[in-house]
This record gives sequence, structure tokens and C-alpha cells, in this order.
Amino acid sequence: MGGNCSALFGTGEYILAPHFRKNWTNWREFRGDHSTDFEVHRNWLAITHNLPVSQWYYEATSEWTLDYPPFFAWFEYALSHVAKYFDQEMLVIQNLNYSSPATVFFQRLSVIFTDILFVYAVHECCRCVNGKQAGKDILEKPMFVLAVLLLWNFGLLIIDHIHFQYNGFLFGLMLLSVARIFQKRHLEGAFLFAVLLHFKHIYIYVAPAYGVYLLRSYCFTANMADGSLKWSSFSFLRITLLGLIICLVSALSLGPFAVLGQLPQVISRLFPFKRGLCHAYWAPNFWALYNAVDKTLAFAGLKYKFLDPEKIPKASMTGGLVQEFQHTVLPSVTPLATLICTFISILPSVFCLWFKPQGPRGFLRCLILCSLSSFMFGWHVHEKAILLAILPLSLLSVESPKYAGIYLILTTTGHFSLFPLLFTPPEIPVKILLMLLFTVYCFSSLRALFRKAGPLLNWLETIYLIHLVPLEIFCEIVFPLTAWKLKFPFIPLLLTSVYCALGIIYAWLKLYISVLTEFVTVRQKAD
Repeated sequence: MGGNCSALFGTGEYILAPHFRKNWTNWREFRGDHSTDFEVHRNWLAITHNLPVSQWYYEATSEWTLDYPPFFAWFEYALSHVAKYFDQEMLVIQNLNYSSPATVFFQRLSVIFTDILFVYAVHECCRCVNGKQAGKDILEKPMFVLAVLLLWNFGLLIIDHIHFQYNGFLFGLMLLSVARIFQKRHLEGAFLFAVLLHFKHIYIYVAPAYGVYLLRSYCFTANMADGSLKWSSFSFLRITLLGLIICLVSALSLGPFAVLGQLPQVISRLFPFKRGLCHAYWAPNFWALYNAVDKTLAFAGLKYKFLDPEKIPKASMTGGLVQEFQHTVLPSVTPLATLICTFISILPSVFCLWFKPQGPRGFLRCLILCSLSSFMFGWHVHEKAILLAILPLSLLSVESPKYAGIYLILTTTGHFSLFPLLFTPPEIPVKILLMLLFTVYCFSSLRALFRKAGPLLNWLETIYLIHLVPLEIFCEIVFPLTAWKLKFPFIPLLLTSVYCALGIIYAWLKLYISVLTEFVTVRQKAD
């Protein structure tokens, strides 16, 4: 299968994805467009290039302070030594919002270059795909479909190559780690994930899946006849090796700051709880629904005079975009409350993984559920974090019609929720066209892959997804023409977040029910 996959990656179809990204990037560079994240990373280049390590996590000339783990800071440091050959001025800390053509070109080029790791990780993941459904036509082979779903992923394309970030490089590390787990190269998988955590700490969402699986299926080397754990098979050597990997990577990353006595400062930058429950606009999760209910109750309270207008913070009622506010009617949510909710929500998936691991695919299902559960209930969740579930779910979607249906719901809804990231008039038709192309391919390719399994979605799921179309028409065309635009500017974001939250929560619950049902079935067979 590895040879076939290598051959697939040599065909013109696969080369189209990287070339499309590059061409689109060049067009954006010509226009000179860039998001806030462009300035964030330019500032980090300047900080790491000019200041000693001891000042990296204290520098605050710009509001976009360094708030990623040390490995990413060193990554920016390495890039800065290439950046100086493009434009030295971008490396001046005081040059806030500096965006010369050479600077924009370098930033865009660096994303394309680091995507090489993502392409390699996709290649490795394709080698792990179960090929039972493989057809005669190369276009209907699970490996080909998976490669397109990952390389052409709409969300990753707009976030990295239009909005601007380095998620492709980071997801490359994660997917490569998952591939190594599938290939039973557990120590490599653990090492790659440990490195990933010290590049971007958001991946701590899926750490429980790694920890439980490696302990259960690597440190314990045998099971009983009924599949239960054989405690006497515990390997002290294996857990020592895992511990050494984690400690060495952590020491390399955090050691210099520990020596400098700066660990509390680094941690305060990585976990800024003062930023509030929700991000700049509400990620489509449980708290989006919670916020919407609070706003609805507040409006009703004002209308029927149950609430005193003088006691309601103005920002919480009219802004909709503020990062931190107190709820008006419902109890305000604390970081501890979100942590407890997240912990409770991932427990069933971790429980299943421990008692019935079901191999690497059981690990992958747990990883996806951990990422979705953290997305549902986490503190200050970024809307872009939905990709942490969409990308790994792609691997399961080409192996089972059950997971293909869940994938279609999650990816369509999750990608639509990213639309507000691209809000300028020229970007509207582009984002719609790109998502339409990707979504049509998802539905057509997965339907062809499982043509004998019947419809992948039921009528209710289909109606829900179809209604994303009138929602987009209202938000982008109708609402800007109404008088509400000035008084209630947050309405389009609220509607998008709330409607998408319903779909994502549904996909999460459907996946959870599927995993738990399968777990019960396996236990019954074992008994």
C-alpha cells in the first residue's frame, strides 16, 4: 500500500493542491492584503531577532505579545534570520503594522515552505488507510480521497494562506504523530506530540488520548483472553522511555526559562485567563448557545421591565465582539467551570479507550472526541480550533459510511463558521467559491466511495445543511442593507455562531453515541 500511495502523490492531481495555494497566495500578496495575525507574527520575528531570550516573554511594545510556547519562539527566531534578507525593517520592534511588499511576500512564502511537513504527514497517513473499499478508478481509492480532503481542506487553506497562520506545519506534526501511532512506532509518535505541545499548547486538548493510549497499549504489553488488561504485563522500561522523552523535550523547551526563574511569566502568557470566556467572536460551541440565551433573556427582561437598564453593561448588550463581559441574567462562567465541564465531557471517550482500546483507530476516535469536547466547553476557544477535529476525522471518513456522514456534517458546519474571518467584499465570492468546491468534492467523493451503503445523511441533517445558504445570504447581503447594522452589528456573528453550534454539537453527540455503542457491542462480544 505504501508504494501505491507514493505513486498517487506523484500524479498531477496531487500537485494541483500546493500549486493552487501558491498561486492564490501570490495573488493575495499582489493585492497587499493581510490579517491581524500577519502583524502578530511580524512582531514575534522582531522580538526573537533583537532581544535576548530573557526578554522574549516580557516585551510588550505591541499589544500582540509573544504567547506561544518556546519552540514556536525559536521557530520565529530561525525565520527571522531568513527574513532579514528580504526586508530588515520588518525586524524592528517599533515598526508596528509594518507591511512592505517584501515583508508580505516573505511571510506568505514561509507558510508555503513549512507546508512541506504537512504534505509528508498526509503521505504517511494515506499509508495507514484501510483499502477495503478501493475501486478500480484511482479517483475512488480511499487513499486518494483522503489526500484531497487533507491537502485541499478549505479551513486550513483560508486560515493559513488567506488569513495567515502556520497551522499546516503544526497539523503536519500532529498527523505525522498519529501516523506513527498507527504504524506502531509509539516512541516516535510520543516524541512528535511532545514537540508539538511545545510549539502550540492548544494541542493539550488531545493530550488525554495520547496519554491513556500509550499507557494502555504500549506500557502494558498484553491483554487477557477477554480483552481486559493484564496488569502483570506492565513494562517499566517502556514507561521510563516515554517519561524520558517527555522530560527531555520539556527541559529543552522550558529549561532556559526555568533557569532564569521566568516559568510563571511564560505560563501567564500561555494561559491568559483574563481574555474572557469567548474569543473575539463566539466560537460555535456550547458557550455560544449559553451567551445567546443570556442575551435573549436580557432583551426580554428589558422589554418587559424585569431588568434595570442602568445595571446592564452596555458592551454586553450592543457590542457582541467584546472579549470579556459578565453575563446579564445567567450565571457568569469561570475558567474553573469550563475546566470541569471539559473534563467531564472527555471522560467517556477516555474510559472507552482504557477498557477497550480497539487499536490505533480507537485512539483516533478518542483524539477526535477530546478535541471536540474541549472545543465545546473550553475557555476562550478560537473558532479555528474546529480543525483540530475535522482533519483527523478525515482519516475515519474514508473507511466507514457512518463516520463519513458525521464528517460531512462537521466539516460543512465547521468550515462555514470560519466565514467571518474573511469579511471584505472581494473575499466574499472567493470564500464561497472555495468552500463550494471543497464541499461538493466531499459529498461526491464519499458518496462514490460508499455508494452501496445508501445515503450518508438523513433528511433532517440535509435540511439543516441546506439552510446554511439562506443564512449566508442574510448575513452578507440582506443584513448590511437594514437599519440594524448600526444598532446591532453583532447579529450576523451571533446567528452564524449559534446556528453552526447546533450542527457541531449534533456531530459531537452523534460521534459520541457511535463510539459508546461500539464500545458496548465489543464488551458484549467479549463476554
